[in-house]
Amino acid sequence: MDGLKRFIFWEYKRGSWQYDLIVGAILAFVFLTPRSWFKDQPRENQIEMLSSNPGVYLLDPRLLREVPETNRVAAASELLKAKYGKRPPVTRVEPVVDAEHEIVGYRALTQ
Repeated sequence: MDGLKRFIFWEYKRGSWQYDLIVGAILAFVFLTPRSWFKDQPRENQIEMLSSNPGVYLLDPRLLREVPETNRVAAASELLKAKYGKRPPVTRVEPVVDAEHEIVGYRALTQ
């Protein structure tokens, strides 16, 4: 019982074999546990509604990566229509960039 209490409250001195064993077990759990156990999967092809009036949507950059700039408004309209059903048409698509000027998404604005 005393050993369990020491384990739970981490009462071992740093550098002891018990301390090293616990740290090793924690590291093994962190690095060897499959992602699927936690349902932690990367989100793909996300579309998020930021505002409903006027309609502002944030689109994952992969959705419009291969679309030429001149066709992005039409492509964004089709994506929103497919996800939400009948929606006002997209009037403008703006890239959203981070501090390194890399595109992290597209903002689609509707009427």
